[in-house]
Amino acid sequence: MEAHGFAPRRRSASVDIDGVTVGGGHPIVVQSMTNTDTADSDATAIQVARLAHAGSELVRVTVNTPAAAAAVPEIVRKVRGLGAAVPIVGDFHYNGHKLLRDYPEAARALAKYRINPGNVGPGRHHDDQFSQIVRVAIENDKPVRIGVNWGSLDQEVLAELMDANAHLEIPRAAREVMIEAIVESAIRSAELAEATGLAHDRIVLSAKVSGVPDLVEVYRRLAARGDYALHLGLTEAGMGMKGIVASSAGLSLLLAEGIGDTIRVSITPEPGGDRTEEVAVAQQVLQSLGLRSFMPQVSSCPGCGRTTSSYFQELARDIQSYLRDQMPEWRESHPGVEDLRVAVMGCVVNGPGESKHADIGISLPGTFEDPVAPVFIDGALDRTLRGDHIAAEFKAILDGYVERRFPALGVASRI
Repeated sequence: MEAHGFAPRRRSASVDIDGVTVGGGHPIVVQSMTNTDTADSDATAIQVARLAHAGSELVRVTVNTPAAAAAVPEIVRKVRGLGAAVPIVGDFHYNGHKLLRDYPEAARALAKYRINPGNVGPGRHHDDQFSQIVRVAIENDKPVRIGVNWGSLDQEVLAELMDANAHLEIPRAAREVMIEAIVESAIRSAELAEATGLAHDRIVLSAKVSGVPDLVEVYRRLAARGDYALHLGLTEAGMGMKGIVASSAGLSLLLAEGIGDTIRVSITPEPGGDRTEEVAVAQQVLQSLGLRSFMPQVSSCPGCGRTTSSYFQELARDIQSYLRDQMPEWRESHPGVEDLRVAVMGCVVNGPGESKHADIGISLPGTFEDPVAPVFIDGALDRTLRGDHIAAEFKAILDGYVERRFPALGVASRI
């Protein structure tokens, strides 16, 4: 799916990850990562399942110790028992070559391996230990993500490019060399993986930085260097609004240029916060760009001096929560409902017009307006609500609209 007015999707190799396809023109995949101790198989399995049920189509887990590697097969079994078929990806740093060899059941259970070429091994050990992981992937028919990160960039590549830059008549800025080193590390690592025997369509590349302009520049260059499937994400994006806005800005710029096959939003959760927030943000980025649909969208006005009552804000929040709660059932029984557009407006200035543009909308009375709330369905006035039960009545109207507009499976086949 291509959003109107955006660049065509970049052509990329198609990578199968246990039934989830990344690249090749397929829908952009949403993924996430756990923050539990992977050695705790119960806690990790529960979080994987929650992320999957929230909409994450790939979930990555840290595999950093023998205990974590030993727990992987049990985690996969427990996740399946919780009703989630999501592919589970192993994230390896420093000792991946050893863990994958010592724990073959984990190597088989994981759907994909992530390798960071910046810490796979120092000096003369680098290529050997990188190739060891690749060979395990080949033996188990697993794809690999080669994930470069500027916080752990391959220092040998960086030093080589910095040295060459120093000998130029007009040396480039340090930022320019750093960006080139990130891209070069990813491409060289992909070439080494292929030379080791890994198929071209079993490789996903990422090159993450924490600044939006740098992210855009890095991925533009990486996209120009080949047709590898690309994983997008702003690393260490931050907490709260900063992390959400920065991630959304960086991802949106690249996706609008047709760059990117799978995305992750790496925001820092509040202490004890809900890890699934990053999934919701990633989905909203794609839906806001018109690239995918995940759940009905609610348009609501910001309020002004005409709407000093908080009633319309409460109703907008209530309707949005109601739609979210209904979606697990509606998604199964009412295909297409994720494209539903709902408007909850606060006064007569833009309320009726905005409601007419939505599939179903309500325009609430502003502070000094008559206490009536017209409801519009498919662009036409359907009825006017009054009294103390507007919220409950509007939900009932909404339920009826979904039933008619998106017939339940089985019902549609009899029509």
